[in-house]
Amino acid sequence: MEKNNIKTQNVYVSEEEKTLNWNDIQNSFKKTFGNEIYTSWLQKISLIKEYNDYLILGVPTRFFRDWIVSRYLDKILEQVKSFKLSLNRIEFKIIEENKNNPELIKIDELNKVTEIKDSILNYNRLNPNLNFDNFIGGKSNDIALSYSKKVCEHISRYNPLYICGGVGLGKTHLLNAIGLELQPENNVMFISAERFMYHFIKSIKKNDMVNFKDFFRKSSVFIIDDIQFIRGKESLQEEFFHTFNSLMDKGSQIIISADRAPMKLDRVQERIKSRLAGGLVVDIDAPDLELKVKIIKKRILEIQNQFKENIDLSEDVINYIANESKTNIRELIGILNRVIAFSRVHNKVLTINDCKNILKDVFSQIRVVTVDKIQNIVSNYFNIPLSDMLSQRRSRPLARPRQIAMYLAKKMTTRSLPEIGRRFANRDHTTVIHAVKTITRLSEQDDEMKKNINQIKNLLLEKQ
Repeated sequence: MEKNNIKTQNVYVSEEEKTLNWNDIQNSFKKTFGNEIYTSWLQKISLIKEYNDYLILGVPTRFFRDWIVSRYLDKILEQVKSFKLSLNRIEFKIIEENKNNPELIKIDELNKVTEIKDSILNYNRLNPNLNFDNFIGGKSNDIALSYSKKVCEHISRYNPLYICGGVGLGKTHLLNAIGLELQPENNVMFISAERFMYHFIKSIKKNDMVNFKDFFRKSSVFIIDDIQFIRGKESLQEEFFHTFNSLMDKGSQIIISADRAPMKLDRVQERIKSRLAGGLVVDIDAPDLELKVKIIKKRILEIQNQFKENIDLSEDVINYIANESKTNIRELIGILNRVIAFSRVHNKVLTINDCKNILKDVFSQIRVVTVDKIQNIVSNYFNIPLSDMLSQRRSRPLARPRQIAMYLAKKMTTRSLPEIGRRFANRDHTTVIHAVKTITRLSEQDDEMKKNINQIKNLLLEKQ
């Protein structure tokens, strides 16, 4: 209708056809959310594409996206709708390397966007691209993959199924694959723990807990991702506990992922940890070189099929990328995307030296590992106070984590033995030497110790 039209230079533009000024929207974010939130989070959101009824926004990482969605989504949508009434949906696209590089955005088309509609509980989205067919198995994840498939064959036989592992190792992919496999014949609920928390808080505010309980407890397959986010949230844990029991009582299959084993979840009720540990617990380790090479080759093939063009990376270059990526699969894919984008832009076959130049800033960003960081990560990992770990007490529950921290300080920093000793309550350098020898021996002999070391390393090497 004419009254909803805007006259610009004698041309009438309908509300639906208006083009957004992203700078205006960013200014609105700053006023609404405050400078601190804006600078830390909202400033990093970019406008990729605008349609009549929805936007595609770019965000740096998956974690960033989940944080935004869980805390600020509704207000963001409210803000953009004030500039264009026809907007009713936001989609987020993850751009890990360079949001201003169109080549990387093009490559990222293979990544399924997160669709978010203006609805209270309309967030149950399974990604059709994350299925069993394109999950690449190897020694580090074959047990988790095997039992994920078994759950699909025999619902409630392994209940709950608990998959644990570090960031970016494929947990969410497996959960999504299970959901896709079971969805045709079951009422599948797939949600992150952060989103579960968001609905819980929103339902309390709206005095609508009855609808909340019914919504989650009616599912025959309940899949919840990153359960560690319920730590320290007592009321949320209480609701999760009752939801869990209700689903178990009715014979629903529960699948859960987390970044650590159930009994290592700090600030989580013992009764919850006991129930999580009462099913089947399987873990995913960091990928070895063989698996990383397989992932790279599969990704190259996917991109070639998607864009109908040849990507020429030598075996040497592929092995170099696999070797240099030390943390997780997500980082590996980001590095590969960067290399491919450079190759396409410059139309050249890359050498290892080319890759070193392309990735030097990436590898320099990763990994500023300090003794302080090691101490904090280790104390959190073993759920002990940092002050106790650094004390003179010699009890085994404190001594072993302390030795691990000393070992990692020696292996992952440039600090000398005396310097490391001083950082551990002024201990002598011979104590550090003993710790290094002890942990080296144990990691060679004990699979549990080796796994603990690898998981802590992954935590230390994650990008901040």
